[in-house]
Amino acid sequence: MDGNWRILVADDEPAMRESLAAWLREDGYTVATAASGRQALEMTAAEPYDIHFIDLKMPPGPGGLEVLAGVRRMQPDATVVIITAYATVDTAVAAIRDGAADYMVKPCNPEDVSRFVERTLHVKRLERENENLRRRLGRLYSLGDIVSKNPRMHTIFDLVRDVAGQRSTVLIEGASGTGKELVARALHREGGRSGLPFVGVSCAALAETLLESELFGHERGAFTGAMARRAGKFELAGAGTIFLDEIGDIPPKLQLDLLRVLQERSFTRLGGTTELPMEARIVAATNRDLRGAVAAGAFREDLFYRLNVINIRLPSLAERCEDIPLLAAHFARRLAVETGRPVTGVARDALKLLMAHDWPGNVRELENAVERAVVTSRGGELAAADFDFLAASPRAAGWDVPAGVPLSELERRAVEAALRRTGGNISDAAGMLGVDRSTVYAKIRKYGIPH
Repeated sequence: MDGNWRILVADDEPAMRESLAAWLREDGYTVATAASGRQALEMTAAEPYDIHFIDLKMPPGPGGLEVLAGVRRMQPDATVVIITAYATVDTAVAAIRDGAADYMVKPCNPEDVSRFVERTLHVKRLERENENLRRRLGRLYSLGDIVSKNPRMHTIFDLVRDVAGQRSTVLIEGASGTGKELVARALHREGGRSGLPFVGVSCAALAETLLESELFGHERGAFTGAMARRAGKFELAGAGTIFLDEIGDIPPKLQLDLLRVLQERSFTRLGGTTELPMEARIVAATNRDLRGAVAAGAFREDLFYRLNVINIRLPSLAERCEDIPLLAAHFARRLAVETGRPVTGVARDALKLLMAHDWPGNVRELENAVERAVVTSRGGELAAADFDFLAASPRAAGWDVPAGVPLSELERRAVEAALRRTGGNISDAAGMLGVDRSTVYAKIRKYGIPH
């Protein structure tokens, strides 16, 4: 155990107070005691404690819930457990509602106390390690939530910082799972808009009529079912950032409407006549080849050039494979904290396996793989055995492409198979395919897949 963890026990009954403190000291923790609610508040104001065990009733001064409120105000990261001899549903609800992590009934079982403290401090230890890692990565390899040691990515980091404060439209290109939305959020956060709205919309997830209303809003009576005025994404974004994901999937009419917005910096709600100013910065993203779409007549050339004022092209994970160990460690630590799992890192044999995988779903697929390993592992470092599901995948098993089958047909079959296996769940199918939900929606429409 770690004697650096500090625990405060506050109870007006000496026997209860000292016995609980003795149990905790036997486990190796530094323990202080308070004989009243007032003393507990004074001690909390004087120095920090990681865990507080607070008796519910400590007459004549402040009771447990009052002490809880004071601790939450002075030490918001501290864990508070309410101890009571009067266990009722109302007591539990009040304690948890006011910020207690748990409540225990007198007389406390020493083994239950030890297990609770061990579990709580394990999570706190992971949170500290994760914060330390985040700070180190922040100094060396990160931009917002993106981590990389790849020189090409660092060039992108510099570009994002240089243009974040400008109003110019940005087009982010890259395959699914490369982190386009993370770059868009970094552009928003690094500039002067960080305190303003960041509004995202997937252009592939909605039918044309719904997408039009989603972007521009509508007036009452604009169409059947429009019972009241509704603000669209451009209006909701205000002077912040609007992120148009999968911009290559918008239909021709909306391409023209968006071109007008970019040219005139104004728009009109559906069914309305009043021109509204468009003050937001537009950041668009696509996993399609827009230049090829322009050449094929599927995307307006004038809109492409309006969007492509500042271009950011994200490399695939295969092009920045030196980031795999860094990303795997980053995801493992963060997910261990989020899930409460006792994972400390990624072992060398697991990293070797991850480096050998081809990651067609890019960073998102890697994150999903690490999450699955974290959730199913028994703790400690993630080992190669925790990633057995990768070795069992069709790619790693040497799956052969059927002869004479076009790529589009293979894509259609893959989407259909993923939908069958997930019972039609779009999010699960997207995770299985290593793409985002909007891409699955787009493929469903493209191939006319029943859903």
